[in-house]
This record gives sequence, C-alpha cells and structure tokens, in this order.
Amino acid sequence: MDHDREGPRLPTARGPLSAAVTEYLLGAGPLPHPETAAAASPYGDDLQLALYVCYELHYRGFAGVSPDREWDPDLLRTRAALEHRFLSALRAGTRVHASVEDAVAGLLVEPADGSGVTHFLRDEGELWHLREYAALRSLYHLKEADPHAWVLPRLHGRAKAAMAAVEFDEYGGGRPDRVHARLFAGLMTDLGLDTTYGHYLDEASGEALATVNLMSLFGLHRGLRGALVGHFASVEITSSPGSRRLAEAMRRTGAGPAAEHFYDEHVEADAVHEQVVRHDVIGGLLEQEPHLAADVVFGIDATAHVEDRFAARLLADWRAGRSSLRTALPGGVPVSHTS
Repeated sequence: MDHDREGPRLPTARGPLSAAVTEYLLGAGPLPHPETAAAASPYGDDLQLALYVCYELHYRGFAGVSPDREWDPDLLRTRAALEHRFLSALRAGTRVHASVEDAVAGLLVEPADGSGVTHFLRDEGELWHLREYAALRSLYHLKEADPHAWVLPRLHGRAKAAMAAVEFDEYGGGRPDRVHARLFAGLMTDLGLDTTYGHYLDEASGEALATVNLMSLFGLHRGLRGALVGHFASVEITSSPGSRRLAEAMRRTGAGPAAEHFYDEHVEADAVHEQVVRHDVIGGLLEQEPHLAADVVFGIDATAHVEDRFAARLLADWRAGRSSLRTALPGGVPVSHTS
C-alpha cells in the first residue's frame, strides 16, 4: 500500500520527544526513554506535539506512516508515559467542584462582564484574529465529534441512546452536507484558509494542542469514560452562548455566509443538546454507574483548565498585537499592530 497518500504529513518536531516519535514512525530512530517524558513540561510544545502525533494514528494517520503503527506496542508504551505526565499535571492543577451538580451549575452561569476569547472576538476581533482562531480550532473541528464517539461502546441504556442522538446531529443527521466538520471547512473557505485536514498543526501552540489531546486522552481510555462525558457536557452546555458571540463576530467583520452559518447552526443545535446531555447522558450514566461522579466532575473542570490556558495564550498574544500562531498566516497581523 502507498502510505504516502494517506493522511497529512508529519509535523516538524519541537524537541526530543516529538523528534523521537516522528523519527520512529518513519523508521529512522528509536523512541524516547520514559525518563524523557517524565521530565518534560506537561503542557509544553514538545510533549503535547508528541502526544498529538500518537493520538492521530487512531484517526487519519500520517502520510508515509504504516497503519500498523496504530497498535505498535512500543509506541503505545511511549504514549502511556506521555499520557501519565499530562494526566498527572491535570489532576494536580485542576480545581474541581464538590459535586456534579455544582460543576454543571458553573457551566450554566454566563458572567455579565465576560472577558474570554469569544467576548474579545465579538467586541474587538478583526478578520485576522478570526482567521487565527479558526486555524487553531480546525485541529478539532475538521474531525468534530470523532473524539467523543469513542465513548459510545462504553455507555449503556439511556446514556448511550442520548449520546448517540447528539452525535447523530453532529454528523449531519444523515446528510453529508450538514456534517459539522464539513460546515467548518466552509467557514475556513470563507476566511481564506486551507481546509486540508491537519494543515495548521505546525502553527498550533502547546496550549492549543492540549485542548484537542484532552478529548483523545479521555476518549481512548475506558477508565476515563466519566471524564469524557464531563468534557462532552462542558462543550455542549457552553457552546450555544459562545457560538452566538462568534456568529456576531463573523457578521460584524463580514467573514462570509458559511462562516456565519457554522456558528448559527451551533447556537440552535447545542441549545437542545445541552438539555439532552445534562438529563440523559450525565443522568443516565450516573444512574447506572454512580461511582463515576468524581470522574464527570474532573472532566468538566479539566476542560475549563486547558481552555483557560489556551484563552490566556490567545489574549496575551492578540492584546500585544502579535500572532497567536507559531508562524503567522500569509497577510496575517496588520502592520499597524506590529509597530
């Protein structure tokens, strides 16, 4: 089989971990020692990129890499060491709510003086900010819903049925033109971005990679199914108001009809999904497996933790008038912002 035609190209390494993993995938070198992973910055570019590459083998893989590498036992041991470093940092650094009810209630509160990324984009964002945001989010949205689909075989009864119903909507309700990943590609086209899967991986910071890796970490481990449900709840419950702000940002800047439609679609769909997730996905899971309550809370709060780190990086860069990407997009930051 010609593996060169499969998947995106491997990214450029950012340190010893990602260099060793990519070289191993190409048959050009050994994997890193577990001690290297244990000593690495858990949120740093090197570890997050190495982990992202390991996870991507379970999605579309990479050009030039054999699909057999997906279940390579040595690579899985390396992935486990990377995951342990990341998960340990998450558990140590995440402030968790006392109960599922408290955690969900926190998601339902919309601060009157919100100052997050979607507020910035709605009120101050320019097209170059929106283009950067879309480029970074494309690492998830071009495979939207796929990481959450891993949990379906691990749920039962009411939770499984409700989760499948929401995922069905994410995949377009049986209509390929309404698949959310395809709608996001339309948004990217409006913004003049490349819609190739994984195209902006080299431009994404460690903070951006961590938001995607978190989904795969939870999704690929049956023991973390409760955390994945918590992550899913966090995404769905907070999506509608955030999407409304992003739709307003797209309209205000004249981004284009497909760009507006993507977020308009999420305003409507996720307002319904929020109720289903709260009452039937979380409720159904805890009805059958009440011992997973702490994991659901952790999933909700760990999601906020990595998203807050990502937001802080974006806003610090943008308020300083610099690109949030490792390499700015062509025609990216206006000269007036960099002087």
